[in-house]
Amino acid sequence: MIVAPMLAVALFLFAGCSSLFGDPREEANESITEANSSIAEHNRLFEQARDTYSSVKESIESGDEPDGQQEEIVSAMESMQEARGYLQEAQSSLSGVEELDVEEAVVRYSNLLSDAMERQLEAEAREIEFYEILEGDPALENDREAALDLLEQVGEGYAAAEEDYEAAQELANSNPDVLSPGPQPGQGDQTPEAPEG
Repeated sequence: MIVAPMLAVALFLFAGCSSLFGDPREEANESITEANSSIAEHNRLFEQARDTYSSVKESIESGDEPDGQQEEIVSAMESMQEARGYLQEAQSSLSGVEELDVEEAVVRYSNLLSDAMERQLEAEAREIEFYEILEGDPALENDREAALDLLEQVGEGYAAAEEDYEAAQELANSNPDVLSPGPQPGQGDQTPEAPEG
C-alpha cells in the first residue's frame, strides 16, 4: 500500500508585537491563512475523487475490469481537476513569502510546503491521466499496462510529496517560537492532505 502525503496541522506565525497592516510577519501569516483556506477546499474535493480511485485501483490490480464504474470515473476526474485548482491557489498564496522580511524558518517552511504541493500536483496530474485512460478504455483491453504504470507513478509522486510535507512539519516543530500549530483536523483549516495511493 502506498501512503500519500498527510499533513493535518495548519501552522500560523506567532503574531509578535506588531499588528500593523503591511508588517511582513502579518503578510506572511495572511499568505499562510489564504493557503490553508484553499487547501481545505482541495482536501474536500480530493477525498471525493480518492474514493473512486481506490475502488478502481483495487479492481485493476486484481485483474478485474472497472468498466462498470464509468460515471464514477468521470466524476472523480472532474473532482480531481477542480481540487488541483485549489492546491494551485494555495501554492500561489505562499509564493511571495520568501520575499518578505521574516524569520528564515518561515521562508524555509513556506518553500518546503510549496515544494510538497508541486510534487502533489504532479502526482495528481498522473492520476488524472489514469482517469483519462479509464474513460477511453473502461475495460482496459488495450491500456492495462499503461494504467498500471500510472498507478505506480502516482504512488511514487505522493510518497515524494509526503517527504516534503514531513520536512515542513519537522521544521515547524523545531521552531515553535516562530511557527505554532494551528487548529487540529476537524477544527478548521488544514494543510494539504492526500489519502492513501
